[in-house]
Amino acid sequence: QVHLVESGGGLVQAGGSLRLSCAASGRTFGTYAMGWFRQAPGSGREFVAACNWSGGTTDYADSVKGRFTISRDNAKKTVYLQMNSLKPEDTAVYYCAYRYYSGPYSYTSKYDYWGQGTQVTVSS
Repeated sequence: QVHLVESGGGLVQAGGSLRLSCAASGRTFGTYAMGWFRQAPGSGREFVAACNWSGGTTDYADSVKGRFTISRDNAKKTVYLQMNSLKPEDTAVYYCAYRYYSGPYSYTSKYDYWGQGTQVTVSS
């Protein structure tokens, strides 16, 4: 079992920044990747960014490229999402996700554990 704890959400004006954190604990040996997804009201859960745990390879949704940066701290088993130049359309609940095995980063079905989510609200 892996437990994920997210933090860092909140309310910010358009153009502002937020940094999300997600700490993993439990059976975290053999981590393949961690990532971030988001879900806006009335919408499905969509891929935001992911980071391979060993080589550090990253992937981003087109909608956040150039604005968001995912990073990791292996020792702390923590993944971060730095969000800059935020837009009202970034408003959503952001979920941290963890996976043991390889596969497309954007597939929700490839992730084994999920956090509870943290709300990000961007006002115009």
